[in-house]
Amino acid sequence: MTLRPFHLAFPVHDLDAARNFYGALLGCREGRSDRDWVDFDFFGNQIVAHVAPAAVAARGEDRNAVDGESVPVPHFGVVLSMEEWQALTDRLTDAGLQFVIEPTIRFEGQPGEQATMFFRDPSGNALEIKAMAQPENLFAKN
Repeated sequence: MTLRPFHLAFPVHDLDAARNFYGALLGCREGRSDRDWVDFDFFGNQIVAHVAPAAVAARGEDRNAVDGESVPVPHFGVVLSMEEWQALTDRLTDAGLQFVIEPTIRFEGQPGEQATMFFRDPSGNALEIKAMAQPENLFAKN
């Protein structure tokens, strides 16, 4: 499967906090930037943190039920290999990151079986990092 990189622009309240979270903690290389925005290489995808404190303050706390968990909506993330997912899980756990949904296996024994975890950045943006037990089943129906 060949996927094209995606681009996502999202609001943050503080660029230094975003740089520390996405750069130092998640290991995303910084790209272009200006006074009010910064690009990151988010595992081969382009994400852009834009200073927009009013958008951050106005964000609600919506959730949907998925496989027995209360999943934050909206959220964004990436699908890693199981090895990359485990290494990142270990790094985030060692750093003391507070998870919204602890690292777990979802849809166990089904075509969509995946390792997943949810957490928030310093501006409250929800992220999901997952890894598929069988990557070719990324779009398979359970």
